[in-house]
Amino acid sequence: MTYVIAEACVDVKDKSCIEECPVDCIYEGERMLYIQPDECVDCGACEPVCPVEAIFYEDDVPEEWADYTAANAEFFDELGSPGGAVKLGLIKRDVPLVVALPPDINAE
Repeated sequence: MTYVIAEACVDVKDKSCIEECPVDCIYEGERMLYIQPDECVDCGACEPVCPVEAIFYEDDVPEEWADYTAANAEFFDELGSPGGAVKLGLIKRDVPLVVALPPDINAE
């Protein structure tokens, strides 16, 4: 099991979760952050610090955002398990689910 970042993160990318993650498994895409499911240790440190409540335990992802469980894993299809996000920095792509969303002009 793993934690999942859902749609509320798109165009927000607050990054408080990155600061709290003890294993550096939260990676930055163009428009949102993604949790590498094989690197996540299920500690839950990221969930309470997310200001937009975009992070859920895999079994608790709301139905309307269920596709984000697969989307988080899909982001790593090419990357695999790099062993830490810090060394990669911004990864200039997103999964098709996120790319298809219109930009959130209200996001900071």
